[in-house]
Amino acid sequence: MAIASGETADGRDMGTATLPGRVLDIAVVRDLSHRSDAQGWLRAAIHVGLLAITGTLVWLAFDRWATLLPAMLLHGFVIVTMFAPMHECVHRTAFATPRWNESFGWFAGLLSFYNFHFYRHYHTWHHRYTQDPERDPELSDYRPTSGWGYLSEVVGLHFWPLRPWRFLKLALGRTQGFPFVPASARSQIALSAGLQLAVYVAAVAAIALGYPQAWFGWFLPALLAQPCLRMFTLAEHTGCTLGSDGLTNTRTTLTTFPIRLCMWNMPFHTEHHLYPSIPFHQLPRAHRELRAKLAHVVPGYIAAQREVLASFATADQFATADRFTTGDGASK
Repeated sequence: MAIASGETADGRDMGTATLPGRVLDIAVVRDLSHRSDAQGWLRAAIHVGLLAITGTLVWLAFDRWATLLPAMLLHGFVIVTMFAPMHECVHRTAFATPRWNESFGWFAGLLSFYNFHFYRHYHTWHHRYTQDPERDPELSDYRPTSGWGYLSEVVGLHFWPLRPWRFLKLALGRTQGFPFVPASARSQIALSAGLQLAVYVAAVAAIALGYPQAWFGWFLPALLAQPCLRMFTLAEHTGCTLGSDGLTNTRTTLTTFPIRLCMWNMPFHTEHHLYPSIPFHQLPRAHRELRAKLAHVVPGYIAAQREVLASFATADQFATADRFTTGDGASK
């Protein structure tokens, strides 16, 4: 298919249509941007089915730690990668029907410890101002610039301690400190986060009363597997260029089928950033169209982590030292 410049904006592109690097012909983009309820529900059913299967493995292994730990790690991987459908629903590209994006996105965010409605505003600015040190909210979050900083990020030290306070703050409507959240969205975010917080409090209360199912079937598996998600998200932009060129400020990782499946093709991340209107099931095709133009393509997440760690040797990518912040991303 043709490569051309001069593409015009499409409505679901989060204000990115005029940024440099968008080289596909607009007719190609529109062809790739068709959303599908069938594709969305197929992938959602697979993901929820994997949750049920791995959760059953945890239950079967409950009295044997030698098998319980790997079962929880596997189950946790499926839980933390629910971040991916939440992210897809934020873009309204998981399903063609808007209400399914809203409802399944909130459910996926609940399981993965993100607030869907807050994240939509946060993520819109991330797309609009990718790798802009002044305006990209991900660059206001903790970003490691050393090996120790990397380790602290991967194990979740900049994610888990912030979750209770983040949800409480959102539930109370205290979003004035987030420039990407309009005042008109405050009540919706407060209601959404309040419902989530109620579920978490109920789960903690059940654990405290001697019912450990939420601990072994949800919280502990997510703690064990969170490093996987942290490494996936670190690979997306760390070590890439600062600035608005989508061909150079984002990394695509060519990974295995199980990771692509559970991450809803998010490893094709440059393609997604260039064209947020393209739904997950079309990203492999978008990669074929764009492959020759991409600056950062790596053969797997081990190679991606090597590039991330190597980028610390030229740490002027980030002018500031490792720091602990209260941003949402830190983790995204």
